[in-house]
Amino acid sequence: MTWRVFEAPFTLIGHRGMGAGVVAGHRENTAASFRAAAQAGAGWVELDVQRTMDDALVVAHDAVLPDGRYIAEVTSDEAARQGLVQLEDLLEQLPPGLGVVFEVKSGLHDAHQRPEATTATLLARLCERDVGRRPALVLSFDPAALRHMREAVPDLPLGLLTWKQFPIGHAVAAAAHLDVQVLALHTSSLGSPAAGTPAPPVEYIVDTVHASQRQVVVWCPEDTHKALEFAAASVDALIVDDVPRHAQALALSPQSEARTR
Repeated sequence: MTWRVFEAPFTLIGHRGMGAGVVAGHRENTAASFRAAAQAGAGWVELDVQRTMDDALVVAHDAVLPDGRYIAEVTSDEAARQGLVQLEDLLEQLPPGLGVVFEVKSGLHDAHQRPEATTATLLARLCERDVGRRPALVLSFDPAALRHMREAVPDLPLGLLTWKQFPIGHAVAAAAHLDVQVLALHTSSLGSPAAGTPAPPVEYIVDTVHASQRQVVVWCPEDTHKALEFAAASVDALIVDDVPRHAQALALSPQSEARTR
């Protein structure tokens, strides 16, 4: 299997669709938001995967509903009444060819689940059925979930997701130890020095990861200026909020012509 997940010189990924919260009238993690992101210029979208008490997978970022109940403690019917869409239904509504980044939301309730009913296992089962139908990548903060996905669906590309200000050296080494295709870094991890050492340039980090035959995704740059800096540093993909704004800025940047040759 090739180590390249993103074949284009640069890929724009819509965070939860058009972006976190409500962007251009589209609420995050809804079919309308994902379709709008594709129309606005995103080649991929990122979505969050949670499990319900009856082992359905739904698309939601937070582990709890607005009333404080955990998603893992309600049925799929109740989740639907709360406006959450089932993952399998959502995939049927997405445009053909639109890439999907699945973020596995491992959580407290996975701790007492039988192995075949954890969030990662349920997602692996769905991906095994759908692998090859569209470009796909599974990201997680949970290294064990990634290991499980690798065993269950060997051909499915995987990526390690790291949190804010996560030490960059640890992140790069962890991606290598896990042997995943993608390292997904929060923007705050780039340019932040480790204790006693200067911050390595973004270009150096990207070149190091590429030399290990992995790709770099940066998630949620705070503004378009940062997005342009990362694009110029040859990161492979950006996960962004407000897709239209970022798509326009990147299309108008001096680097855009070179990236699309």
